[in-house]
Amino acid sequence: MKTNAVRILDKLSISYRLCTYEVDPEDLSAESVARKIGLPPEQVFKTLVVYGDQKTVLLAVIPGDAALDLKALARLSGQRKVELVPLKDVQPLTGYIRGGVTALACKKDYPVYLDEQAERYEFISISAGVRGTQILIAPGDYLQAVQGTEGAIAHLKGR
Repeated sequence: MKTNAVRILDKLSISYRLCTYEVDPEDLSAESVARKIGLPPEQVFKTLVVYGDQKTVLLAVIPGDAALDLKALARLSGQRKVELVPLKDVQPLTGYIRGGVTALACKKDYPVYLDEQAERYEFISISAGVRGTQILIAPGDYLQAVQGTEGAIAHLKGR
């Protein structure tokens, strides 16, 4: 399936693999996706949409089995505080629905913050921009693809 995220990777000549799975609309968790594609949850990364000060939008990409450390993201991004965007605002901001959010080909280029745990793996799994399809990509290649945005690699995983 050619999603906008996949088209960006093709345009940049970045190597990736697609992995499809059956979607359960009642369970869109990263842990469920991990089970279905045969990877540990910590290797399947989810993209969370966050508001910073004055409604600035940030994207936090963290392991599927983790919670986002909001204080760490606020410090890293130079914000006083950050909070998760309400679900009703996710699609208007990104162009993606829950379970299909990716930092690739969002409506706008938002700062992307990738948890440092990604560097532990030869490849990570991220959403292809639709439910039911994941992109398997090397962390360095993923960073190259989102390079046009601000952001950083840091410890974002909460306990």
